[in-house]
Amino acid sequence: MNMFLKSLREITRYPSAVAGLIIILVLVGISIYAPIVMPYSEAVRLWRGGLGVWEDNPRVAPPAWTNLFRSVHLPATIVLNSTDPSIEKEVVEVNPTTRSSTVTFSFDYPYEGFPQEIVLLFNAKYTEKSPFVGLTWIKPDGKEVNMGSFSLKASQGYYVSQDERLQRRLGGMPPHEGLFLDPEAVAETPMAMAGTYQLRIDGVLFEEGADYDVKMVMYGKVHGIAGTDHLRRDLSVALLWGTPIALAFGLLAALGTSLTTMVIAGISTWFGGWVDTFIQRITQVNLILPFLPILIMVGTFYSRSIWVILGVTILLSIFGGSILTYRAIFLQIRESPYIEAAQSYGASDARIIMNYLVPRIIPLLLPQLVVLIPTFVFLEASLAYLGLGDPVLPTWGKIINDAQNNGALFQGHYYWVLEPAVLLIVTGLAFSMLGFALDRVFNPRLRGQ
Repeated sequence: MNMFLKSLREITRYPSAVAGLIIILVLVGISIYAPIVMPYSEAVRLWRGGLGVWEDNPRVAPPAWTNLFRSVHLPATIVLNSTDPSIEKEVVEVNPTTRSSTVTFSFDYPYEGFPQEIVLLFNAKYTEKSPFVGLTWIKPDGKEVNMGSFSLKASQGYYVSQDERLQRRLGGMPPHEGLFLDPEAVAETPMAMAGTYQLRIDGVLFEEGADYDVKMVMYGKVHGIAGTDHLRRDLSVALLWGTPIALAFGLLAALGTSLTTMVIAGISTWFGGWVDTFIQRITQVNLILPFLPILIMVGTFYSRSIWVILGVTILLSIFGGSILTYRAIFLQIRESPYIEAAQSYGASDARIIMNYLVPRIIPLLLPQLVVLIPTFVFLEASLAYLGLGDPVLPTWGKIINDAQNNGALFQGHYYWVLEPAVLLIVTGLAFSMLGFALDRVFNPRLRGQ
């Protein structure tokens, strides 16, 4: 305990190590927070998407906080549903078989930018005669725009931007922009009129028991804290769950590789002879094997499961260059007097290796272990970027892969790439800063430098 506290005090002498440790603790906190607020099964379901999962999200929308850096504020998505008790709905009986039903959507629009699209989703209930509805758009200045009228089907969507008649009525301007246009704006830079808008839906019901519900989705151009991708998925799901996946993969791979390599080096050094020769030959062969191409082959021809990739990564990394380093240290330790004393009182080979050889180099192992973690984090992200990541898991590398496949950078959607890239860089930087400080604390040759 005293040695731990002493080492901790030594680490606090390095500001970079303190900064790295704080970042790592934040990442660990996010990793704990992720499964609490969003269970694994829910995260997988959301990331897979599907019918009705992300239908209310805009497509390829940057984060809402980007408005802080814009001169023209872009709108966020607005969703209104007639089933909501707060929505105004009035039904009046015209005659015994006919009723009028009026739904009024009222919303504030404090933006200068135009929305992506406006969609009305109708669900009608009738037997023979379908309800008939007319749409009226009321701007903040009181001007009314007749959007048209039509008979409803049982389930129907009305996409405002695809209404050519409304477009002609608005002077050729796309309807989802013309409905918001501020007439006082300069023609070269059209802007939306801020204020309170209304959409009135006047319906006629021709049967007893007939009715309809309507949902209005005004897709904005910014969304949430992380934005959305081409499938309308909220990127915060993959950014949040990518943290525990990246740290778990990096930690397990680093621990599995380092500890196994250290034990194998101890066995090679202690037994010597043909055991040492055999292990050294395996190491030499493994050092010339192409590491990444083998992983690509495994992911392509066998399985892309993250557990399979993790296992192959550990197997390929066990007989690495670290065995040679550990072997050189163990050769010195083997000649120590306390090793001879252990042999004299009859300690077994396993006891000498695990209790007397391996513990002596654990202080040297810690810095290397910490520095190895981001190496494997980047490896997992690289495989996902190449399209070989686990198809089920939402990860940082998969976000970058989707962004590349859909031309995010060419279309100016920089957030799509920068968010996961920044998290990868920060993770690597944090572990590197802490690892270098640990190396100075535990490595006697660097302690005085």
